[in-house]
Amino acid sequence: MIAAADTALVPMRVSKAVALGDGDNISNYMVLDELDGDRHLVIGVGDAEAFALDASLHGLQWGRPMTYEFTAALVRSLGGRVLEVRLDRIVEGAYAATVEVEGPQGVELVDARSSDALNLAVLTQAPVLVTPEMLADCIARQEADSTEAALLQRAIAAGPMAVRRAD
Repeated sequence: MIAAADTALVPMRVSKAVALGDGDNISNYMVLDELDGDRHLVIGVGDAEAFALDASLHGLQWGRPMTYEFTAALVRSLGGRVLEVRLDRIVEGAYAATVEVEGPQGVELVDARSSDALNLAVLTQAPVLVTPEMLADCIARQEADSTEAALLQRAIAAGPMAVRRAD
């Protein structure tokens, strides 16, 4: 029998974006930390998503709105707000998300890539919740005896990217 606490969503915070060199390749990751524990969720992402996340986490301002800043402004301008981001399923091996948005028409659930949803969550200061199944999948990947596991462990231990504005 599964206790109710075992199926509850796990509150996490987006802690950093990491870029790791692996030979000639660079792999980018978003790292989330469990709020009330010591577990980590590590998600492989593209260059643009990692860059945007690191810039947002460090409060960098640009002359014009970047994609996620535009998206957050668009939601606000339509009278909405992001209530929460849930990383809630695995689709074809990739982590997927649901963004809960409240607006004049009520609450809507919007399907999203996890990297897009997490970038939006950081900008809107929305809570991030993860399903136990997704967290267990990531932890199993971290503990495996594989190249992927080594990269995930390096991402957790590594410092954040260092995106900075050129003056």
